[in-house]
Amino acid sequence: MTESANPFESLQSQIDDAAAHIEVGDDVLDRLKHPERVLETNLTVELDDGTLERFKAFRSQFNGDRGPYKGGIRYHPGVTRDEVKALSGWMAYKCAVVNIPYGGGKGGIVIDPADYSESELERITRAFATELRPFIGEDRDIPAPDVNTGQREMNWIKDTYETLENTTEPGVITGKALESGGSEGRVEATGRSTMLATREAYDYLGRDIEGATVAVQGYGNAGWIAANLLEDLGGSVVAVSDSSGAIYAEDGFDTAAVKTFKTDTGTVNGYEGADEEFSNEDLLTLDVDVLIPAALENAIDEDLARDVEADLIVEAANGPLTPGADDVLAERDVHVIPDILANAGGVTVSYFEWVQNRQRFYWSEERVNDELETMIVDAFDELTSAYEANDLENFRTAAYVVAMQRVVNAFEEGGTFP
Repeated sequence: MTESANPFESLQSQIDDAAAHIEVGDDVLDRLKHPERVLETNLTVELDDGTLERFKAFRSQFNGDRGPYKGGIRYHPGVTRDEVKALSGWMAYKCAVVNIPYGGGKGGIVIDPADYSESELERITRAFATELRPFIGEDRDIPAPDVNTGQREMNWIKDTYETLENTTEPGVITGKALESGGSEGRVEATGRSTMLATREAYDYLGRDIEGATVAVQGYGNAGWIAANLLEDLGGSVVAVSDSSGAIYAEDGFDTAAVKTFKTDTGTVNGYEGADEEFSNEDLLTLDVDVLIPAALENAIDEDLARDVEADLIVEAANGPLTPGADDVLAERDVHVIPDILANAGGVTVSYFEWVQNRQRFYWSEERVNDELETMIVDAFDELTSAYEANDLENFRTAAYVVAMQRVVNAFEEGGTFP
């Protein structure tokens, strides 16, 4: 790669770009570029064979000016301190751009969960929950699922916290199963907001989504839901991928059938309806109308961006483009709908879950989806207004202008302590 792939440096670069368009002093700006605290801990857990193993884990709390910290927990061998710092920052501004009253948080364990049994993963998760206990709570920090975590892990964390605190507090964590206080619509939320952002972008750009070709890098939960919902709008999903590679069909896939095949086999490769198979990188440079990166950060760097042929990129993943890639794509008039708006459905419906937990009153899936659509559409309108008013070169900077101004306003209204 020709540039740094450090995600925390990417975040800070994005903040600097937006700062040029709002009134903020260097001292306040410096505060907005760093987390307030980072927990780094080592978990020593007994495995099924009786041996002990140490796991490094992190939790970053980025900015609490607008409310309690909010953000997921990922299990991945590539988790680093700088990664969770960056992800917590993106969460802070993601919450601000969709105007929900949270700050930013993120956590992770350095682990490949595929190497461990369910009972081992439960002990590892409960060990991490025990370490997090002093820092989390429905008014402090509310974790959620992320890469390689889901309802199961959230339920374990909730149970551990409630057991140790001798209380009932479902709002301590979101992304739970329905029977444990989860929300209707939460599993589909990130993919749904990706679809909504794509739809709104097409409307704003004066294009017709009917028949638009779509490629999705990362056919996990967010990627497949986005693909399925765009198919419902008339889009043609011609390429999808997972960690093992990509598949292509000129006439488009039955997105649900591909998902079923992946669930049954663990991969999209080998799907009979595919015309050909190729690499993830080849998918990113396909000549399609819409490209949806839905895997991990730094998928597209400056070099690869020169070969991207999509007209519109909608970021379902966090940080899939490096700052250098943004610059190249802006020069080439490729529009990018940034992650802090496009994938904000997850945190938005997590917010709805938190509200329902606190009220002990639960909503229908129809209400959840309606409320989500309203918030994403309103946020997109705010983004495009900032884009036009400031004559900005891309939508990402516009999103950060909106988000940072809200965080700055909250900080200034609260004053400085001590």
